[in-house]
This record gives sequence, C-alpha cells and structure tokens, in this order.
Amino acid sequence: MIAKRLDGITSFIVMDVLERAHEMERQGTHIIHLEVGEPDFDTPDCIKAACCSALEKGHTHYTHSMGIVDLREAICEYYEKTYGVRIHPDQVVIGSGTSPAMFILFGALLNPGDEVIISDPHYACYPNFIKFADGVPVTVPVFEEDGFQYRPEAIREKISDRTKGIFINSPSNPTGNLLSRERMQAIAQMSGHQGPFIISDEIYHGLVYEGQEHSILEFTPNAFVLNGFSKLHAMTGLRLGYLIAPREFIRPIQKMQQNFFISANAVVQCAGIAALREASADVARMKKIYNERRIYMIRRLRKMGLGITVEPTGAFYVFANAKHISHDSYRLAFDILENAHVGVTPGIDFGQHGEGYLRFSYASSLENIAEGMDRLEKYLVEKYLAESSEPES
Repeated sequence: MIAKRLDGITSFIVMDVLERAHEMERQGTHIIHLEVGEPDFDTPDCIKAACCSALEKGHTHYTHSMGIVDLREAICEYYEKTYGVRIHPDQVVIGSGTSPAMFILFGALLNPGDEVIISDPHYACYPNFIKFADGVPVTVPVFEEDGFQYRPEAIREKISDRTKGIFINSPSNPTGNLLSRERMQAIAQMSGHQGPFIISDEIYHGLVYEGQEHSILEFTPNAFVLNGFSKLHAMTGLRLGYLIAPREFIRPIQKMQQNFFISANAVVQCAGIAALREASADVARMKKIYNERRIYMIRRLRKMGLGITVEPTGAFYVFANAKHISHDSYRLAFDILENAHVGVTPGIDFGQHGEGYLRFSYASSLENIAEGMDRLEKYLVEKYLAESSEPES
C-alpha cells in the first residue's frame, strides 16, 4: 500500500505541461517554452571556473553538514551589504537547493495539525511541503488589483492558536510582484516571541527591475529565510541553496541535514562563493536583458487583451488574466500547447485563486518570446473568429 502521507500531494502541473511538450518535440513539433522558470543564460564563467578549480584541488569529499564556513560567511556578507542586516554563519545551513532547505525547515517547525498561512496564488509546491510535514496550509486570497500583495488584515483573520508560520514570497512566483516595505513591516509585526514565524522565500531577490526588494530580516529576527543560486546566478542544475534560521532551530535542523542529506555538494559550494564575490557584472548583464524581455512581453500580452493590472517588476514571470477566454486554465494551457505550440503554465497550478490566469516566463531569448507571442496572437485571433462565427442556437 502506498503511504497515506502522499494522498494529498498534488502534481506539479507545469511539469505536466513540460513533459507533454517534450513528447511533442520528440515527434518533430517545434515548441516555444514559456512555461518553466529556468534561466536560459549559461552559468557565468567565474562560477564554472570555481567548479573546475575545486575539482582540481580535490574538494570532492563531505563538508561540514551545515556547509563550508567560507560560503556561510559570504552569505552573511551579502545580507549585510544588500539589506543592512547582520546574521552569524552559524545561522546559515547550506543545502542542495531551496527545496531540501524547505523540507528540513518544515520538518523542524511543524507538529501534526500546525498551520502555515500562504497566499493564493502561491508557488505550487508550498502546500505539498507543508502537508508532507503533517501541517495544514491555510490560504489567504491576494488580488490582481493589489498587485497580488497580501492584505495584512486578511492574514490576521486567518491566524489561530495553531498558526506556526506565515509564508511570504517577494518577488513572487507566479506573479512577479513585490511586497511593499509597508506591508512587510505589517506582516513582521504579527510575529514575536510567541507569535507565528515569518517564512520568507527570497529566491528571486536580485531580479527586481523597478522598486526595491526587502529581506524579512530587516523587520524581524523571528523569521526563516530561503534563498539560493538557481535563479539569480543561472545555476539551476548545480543545486545550491540555503536556509537562514533562528538560533534555537539550528541544532534540530542540523540533525535533519546530517541524517537525510549529510552535506551539500562540496564542489558546488565552492562555486557559490565565486557567485557571491565575483559574478556581480554577469548578474547585472542578465538582469538588464530580463528587463528588456519583461517590457516586451507585457506590451505584447496587453495588446492581445490579456489582463495585467499592475505590471510585475521582479522575478521573470507575467501572470496574465485570461478569464475572458476561459475559466478553465488547465484546459486552455494544454489547448495552447497543442494548437499554438507554446508552453504556458495554467493559473490553477498556483491555487484556486489563480484559476483563469496564465503564467508566462520570460526566462527565454527575446527571439523565442517574440515567436511565442506571434503564435499566441494567431491562436487567439483564430479562436475568437471561430467562436464568433458559430451559429446561434
């Protein structure tokens, strides 16, 4: 019998789209991929050189379970320089990506029945991490007209004596929007010695084109921070992330790391040091190109009539309202894939409040994006013409 803990685990629909797209490609169909949030840039040379150097120097063995001290110190330097907050290297645990970090975070934080508040829409995997740790995800709707920002009063209404955490993600996946400083402060004030912890997914920090992102650690120490190198440094396949945690959680988290993962890849940890200390020019170049793509995609989608009330200013996503086309985003996304040969992500992947939306990723070349927009525009024109020409019953 399959374990009951998997009963509530949902599929990651964007991967279903991607896998169907790959099947079509094997049959000779050319697909424009706007569904997956993976940088199309090559990993910067200084990072690749650090990997090669680490291999040549024999850094191929276990490290400290919490990670190489030099990398943890570099992360602390980065947070002080970027956000003006001081953390100690002993508060940082290095993992093989932010997903393992999230796994040990909730393993250390949640007892059966404990609640974690998340926005709706949200990153598709959040509820599954919470449920796997026997926790209960509690959703708070966020709205297009607000730029999908939390309303602090709506969070307060959902806080109960079982609330253990409030999950924030800014810049956000899937919406690409930022939480304002004022709303982050208001959310931080809900935590305290006895209050719920704030869990901040900061993986898209650095990819902000207008405004300013803020770390939750600027407002409260009663917080967990998830971050990593996949998005900003184009290192998805190298699998390197980290967790910053309150001191009282470090030893329990370390024990989980020792038992379940031992340590992150030694060579890739060396590369992480180079990413933080040597790759700023590469990051600036990638960021400039992302912004050009963002501006172009928003313009094209709006021209097609897709709704974007508040322009996304971070990450590499546009979450567009397609309710005037269909209220079944799953069916619509697969219809676009089959007929326009463009991969997009259905909004339902990100929660019930995401239904009727489509997520587009601009982590692809401007040439690919332009071709994808052309195909989508042609698909929508033909769909509308076909619908408008149907005889009335």
